[in-house]
Amino acid sequence: MPLKVSGFFYCPQERVFLLQLHNSSKSMSARPHIRFIINPTSGPKSKVDVAANIKLYLDHTKYSHEIVYTAYAGHAPLLAKEAADAGAAIVVAVGGDGTVNEVARGLLQTNTALGILPKGSGNGLARHLQLPLNLTKAIAVINAGHTSAIDSGKINGHSFFTTAGIGFDAFISSVFAGSTRRGLKTYVGLVLKEVRNYKRIPIRAKINHTILDTECFVMAFANAAQYGNNAYIAPLADIRDGLLDVCLVRQLDILKAVNLSYCMLTKQIANPGSAEYFKADAVEVETDHSIMFHADGEYMGEASKFTVQMLPLSLNVIIPKLL
Repeated sequence: MPLKVSGFFYCPQERVFLLQLHNSSKSMSARPHIRFIINPTSGPKSKVDVAANIKLYLDHTKYSHEIVYTAYAGHAPLLAKEAADAGAAIVVAVGGDGTVNEVARGLLQTNTALGILPKGSGNGLARHLQLPLNLTKAIAVINAGHTSAIDSGKINGHSFFTTAGIGFDAFISSVFAGSTRRGLKTYVGLVLKEVRNYKRIPIRAKINHTILDTECFVMAFANAAQYGNNAYIAPLADIRDGLLDVCLVRQLDILKAVNLSYCMLTKQIANPGSAEYFKADAVEVETDHSIMFHADGEYMGEASKFTVQMLPLSLNVIIPKLL
């Protein structure tokens, strides 16, 4: 039996605080319903009371709402799907790219729109969609309620919405996942520490019916233009064109690293000798040995065969204005 705690209910079985649910058809039909899913461990520490700000700034004449907190990794997709199945108009991810990925996965191919209150260190999808990083302004975007459909991708069955990849960025994701410290400073420190020791990998890739037998330092599969923190791995990526933007870095020395880093931070295409770019609706990659891969910066494991594909216009999202 849930216990009421300061206006919230605590469900011991789910280990989650939540506002009283609006599951009846009467409450769902009265006003469009929003479920806010908060990851309490996401992003830098902050004194901002997100739940209080939602209660203060959400347009309650327009929406009914509830707030739930994730209790473990993988909880958010279940909470999102549950809300979509119950007819929620919007499910809002409150957290970083990992939380956004989990919530979005639960909403794929549904009529329920994804909203984002950015609270992470990278905020890749939020930045690509030009969502404000300020909490109050981000809630105002949700109040306005403009929606648009965007593409999503899959790498070996794992959904991603900004980028996926194999090679060095996946290796850094695995190291970052085991770090007790988060944030951009920690990530950059790991890159600088590991970049000189990482060995490029022989791969065989099929891109647009062309076979590439080559070496790979990084192969990034971009749906959105950036990793996060305005680091643009694929500046020309269009999140609604049904295509992957593939960035292949075959090898990386100091000069190429400087050029690539500068271009990523200034939203430019890197020199041809530093990186190569392709557009494709699907990519297949094989390696002689299992290598690491990531989806939206989250380490997914290792494999020796990869299938990367797009799901065009498979997710509805709340955006600042209709484009």
